Amino acid sequence: MQAMRSASVTAVVPSICQASLTPGRVKHELQQLIDAGVPVLPAGTARKHPLRFVAQYPPSFKLELFDTRFYLTTVRQNPSLRFCVAYVVQAHYRTGRLQIHPRVFYKDGSLVWRCASHIAREGPGIWIGKGDVTTKRHDDGDEYIHSVEATTDLPLEMQTVLEDLGRTVSRVKSDRRALFEVLRQVPDGRIEPYRDFTDPRRRAQADRRRLIHGGRRVAYFRKPGDPTSLRFVAGYEPDFRRGVVEHARSRSNLYGGTIERYRVLSKNKRIQYLFFSGPENAWIVPPQALTRELSSFGVRTIDVSIDEQLCVPGYEYHYCVDETADPPEIYSQIPAGFVGRVNRHDESRSDASPWLEQLPVIRELRRWL
Repeated sequence: MQAMRSASVTAVVPSICQASLTPGRVKHELQQLIDAGVPVLPAGTARKHPLRFVAQYPPSFKLELFDTRFYLTTVRQNPSLRFCVAYVVQAHYRTGRLQIHPRVFYKDGSLVWRCASHIAREGPGIWIGKGDVTTKRHDDGDEYIHSVEATTDLPLEMQTVLEDLGRTVSRVKSDRRALFEVLRQVPDGRIEPYRDFTDPRRRAQADRRRLIHGGRRVAYFRKPGDPTSLRFVAGYEPDFRRGVVEHARSRSNLYGGTIERYRVLSKNKRIQYLFFSGPENAWIVPPQALTRELSSFGVRTIDVSIDEQLCVPGYEYHYCVDETADPPEIYSQIPAGFVGRVNRHDESRSDASPWLEQLPVIRELRRWL
């Protein structure tokens, strides 16, 4: 019952900073836990040799948020993504005994840091699992399983420090091995995560009274395909006047320079938003609850439900899948009719500003800025 109660405990806290420890001291702290008998529990192939894996991937940074400690390696580069190995140290929800879970933290194209839930091979490449799933009915009448990517977003209170740590090295190591050692590989065709990811969420959400707005959407569009029809449930709109709890800056080549980042509470202080504003784009990260409970993946167990088109990134996927088809087959995550220019650094992404700049909340952000 203790874990169930903690799922509803909330707190507004400042964004965290890394501990003032040398890499040697960070490594020593983690080793002390291991020497004391705390088990290391990789989900991938390293489960056969967990201690050897730790020796090969020693941590250099330490973070703490709520009741969870994070020991992070320096950033590495796979051909598919930039990431670090994170050792998530938590007490088991039932026994109270500490456990060490190696995870993969990586930065998405929307500039959000996430924790990968699992992994699959996709031809010569890889596909990174993006958390829990939902079933949607498409216009053709068929039902499809979709990943709910926001379920892998790391706490907004961690986003700035992770961005800063990602820039602490001048030369990023290339690594093609760690992902499969840390992450559980799923068979072809499966996008659902395993119970190590979903069970903490199911326990936390078993009582609907703990859910944000009863699990219903707090932001929606009155007219599909009309960005001006965006509405927030009263109290859940961002409070630009009194609710700004953080302002930070970062840089992005994809987005053309300096990015202003604002963490903002809702007017009822039940949820929080993260707004990004770059030289040419402004967009919203999926909002999060203010609950304190984190799973062993380092992510929150209580969701904030919204219409996903509220959180289209500044540049989103839009590209031709089959040029020989008539008409050519296009894959797009930008609302139809609102596709802007192609990004000069990534031809698979296009500018979503034609949609974003008509959202009333982005217009309000612009006025506030």
